[in-house]
Amino acid sequence: MEAPIEAYQAGQFTKLALPDENGGWVRRAYSIVNNPKQAEGHQQMEFLIIADDSGELSPRLQSLNSGDEIFVGNEAAGFMTTDEVPQNVDDLWLLSTGTAIGPFISILETPSLGARFKNIVLVHAVRTESELIYQERIQSLLNRYEKRFHYVPIISREHVTGTLCGRIPSLLLNGELEHNAKCQLSTTHSFLYICGNPNMVKDTSKALQELGFNKHLRRKIGQFSSENYW
Repeated sequence: MEAPIEAYQAGQFTKLALPDENGGWVRRAYSIVNNPKQAEGHQQMEFLIIADDSGELSPRLQSLNSGDEIFVGNEAAGFMTTDEVPQNVDDLWLLSTGTAIGPFISILETPSLGARFKNIVLVHAVRTESELIYQERIQSLLNRYEKRFHYVPIISREHVTGTLCGRIPSLLLNGELEHNAKCQLSTTHSFLYICGNPNMVKDTSKALQELGFNKHLRRKIGQFSSENYW
């Protein structure tokens, strides 16, 4: 979609809204998938949304046709950006479930990303193989970053060759995630962003703390930060 919003950073979100039957608005925040530095410009936006029959907004969005109008928040928000990553970090880990891969695609397509980090790890956990989306864009990232980029797909309800099976917290604790990514976690040189359903975020944060990592705060530098995406 196209909207005259203000400039934003990769990884941020904005609000989408449609009018309801009572003259009000149904609103929800969604992360922007496209990188603001793309050739089409930052006002040409992409959102990754799965319609939930029990949801208030997503079924309405699914029923829209080309040319229909939708409210888009003028200013994006959110602190899950590379500007928030401490400068001493060499290895950037992006841990996601489901549609939460969206803001990470935006971050990964930042033109200057490869010059800043020695290793970039994208972890995407889903239930079935069909949910492993953006494969063409991920392949393009593999071509761009070559050996510095490590893509780790995880499937919980199917056994598929070339993927891990299980949950991110368990795979962190047993070392399988590091082994598969071919990148060692370090409290000195690694930083992790966690984005996904609240249970995954909570359990992964706990697992990282067990491994000696601390939550990153603006007043106190740590090694991981998170954002619920549900």
